[in-house]
Amino acid sequence: MAIPSRKAPAITDALERMFGRSTAVESDRCLPPPIGCGGPAVEFRDERSRREYGISALCQQCQDKVFD
Repeated sequence: MAIPSRKAPAITDALERMFGRSTAVESDRCLPPPIGCGGPAVEFRDERSRREYGISALCQQCQDKVFD
């Protein structure tokens, strides 16, 4: 189980209500569509991508689409 990055409580609450971010990260899942793919998020290219997952809750494939 991954751990969501720490944010101010109000931000964490808003991200959870809007996107289910903490639930996704704690379940090792990508954010659900239309933001992410909703698939498993267990394999990452490197530590930087793994840390990004804790911030954005995007799997490696979705990170590649957004950031590349």
